[in-house]
Amino acid sequence: MTDKGVAAVATEDNAPTERTDAGDEQAPPGIDVRTPSPARIYDVFLGGKDNYAADRAAAQIAIEAGPDIPRAARENRAFLGRAVRFAVESGIRQFIDLGTGLPTQGNVHEVAQSLDAGARVVYVDNDPIVLAHARALLPPSRTTTVIQADFRDPAAILSHPKTRSLIDFDQPVAVLMLAVLHFAADDEIRATIATFRDAMPPGSLLIVSHSTTEGHPETGDQATGAWKNATARLQSRTQKEIEALFDGFDLLDPGVVWVPQWRPDPGADEGTRWMYAGVARRP
Repeated sequence: MTDKGVAAVATEDNAPTERTDAGDEQAPPGIDVRTPSPARIYDVFLGGKDNYAADRAAAQIAIEAGPDIPRAARENRAFLGRAVRFAVESGIRQFIDLGTGLPTQGNVHEVAQSLDAGARVVYVDNDPIVLAHARALLPPSRTTTVIQADFRDPAAILSHPKTRSLIDFDQPVAVLMLAVLHFAADDEIRATIATFRDAMPPGSLLIVSHSTTEGHPETGDQATGAWKNATARLQSRTQKEIEALFDGFDLLDPGVVWVPQWRPDPGADEGTRWMYAGVARRP
C-alpha cells in the first residue's frame, strides 16, 4: 500500500501549478526548489508528486543506504492513524499536529473526524509549500485549520488566534510531534515539549515518532546524510534519548518501540527499524 500526495502544487490563490511538459519545475512564489525540503523529501518516500529534483536526489541518498526507508515512512503514517484513533477512543476531540508535512492520505482530521465529526485539528508547519497545499486542499471548516509557524516556537503556536479559536485548553488535547523532533537540537526539543506540557491539561496525550540509526548502525550515517544540504538536518537519537523526551508525562504501554510495533493492527509484521514511537499521557 502506498500513500499518494496530491498531483499539483497549489499557489496562495488556490490555482494549481504543475510541472511543464518540457520538464521544468515550477513552484509558488518564494519556494526554493534548489534546496531539499524535509517535507518534500518525505513526500518522495510516500510516493507523492509534490517534490522537486533536489528533493528526489536527497531522497535517493537515503534510499541507497536503506532501501526500506520509504516503507518506514508509510509505517509512520500508519502509526499516526493508530495513535489518533487511540486518542479519540480515549475521549480526546482536539489535536495539534506539529510539522504536519504535505497533505496525503490519512491526515489527522480525516482519521479523527471519521470517528467524531466534531473533532478539531490545528495543523502547524513552517514550510511555505505545505501551507500553500493545505490552504488549497482544506475546505472552509469550523473544525480544521492550518497555521504557519515553527514548532520550536511553541509560545507563538499556543497564542495564535486560530489555535485559541479551536483548542480549549481546559479540555484534554493530543499534541502530535511525528517525524519532526529529529530536526531540532536537544535544548530546543526540551523547551518545546516543556512549554506544551505546561499548557496541556491532565489527560492530554503527547504523540511522538523519531528517526534513529540504532537499527542500522552500518548504514545509518549514510542515510541521514540525505538531509545534509536540506533546509533542516536530521539528527538521529537513541531509544533512551527518545524516552527522555517524555519527561513529565506517563509513558503508555508498550513504551518507546519501533514505529510498526506500537499497538499494531492484527497480522502486522515487525516492519522496519528506522523510527521509534511512543505515546504518553499528561498526569
